[in-house]
Amino acid sequence: MAPEELDPRRDYPLASRRPELIRTPTGKPLDDITIEAVLSGAVTADDLRITPRTLQLQAQIAESTGRRQLGQNLRRAAELTALPDEKVLAVYNALRPRAATKDELLRIADELERDYAATLCARLVREAADVYERRDILAR
Repeated sequence: MAPEELDPRRDYPLASRRPELIRTPTGKPLDDITIEAVLSGAVTADDLRITPRTLQLQAQIAESTGRRQLGQNLRRAAELTALPDEKVLAVYNALRPRAATKDELLRIADELERDYAATLCARLVREAADVYERRDILAR
């Protein structure tokens, strides 16, 4: 079944109703994630991270039930999976009020778009830069 055919009444939650759609970043099916597999070393920390595809599927479910903002948050989260953890934390910290200048935020947005194809996240950072400027909560 194509992702655009997801029906939240039938398919949600995906882990229990459509587990065949969920794979680990290393390609293992959800059914392979067991405590035995973890204890034997067959499942590693890399297998326990969520994939962009799973987040996109969750976004689709959210949006189909009218939860547009949640869907957008999940789509941005899907983009963030391409970033190293340190970069995610740096972006998060820069978005705190008075933590970064407008130029710093715009450079972050450009980097997100250019280096990670994170266009939704870049758009959010640019919007934050504009809002922070209007509210006078940028770093000086």
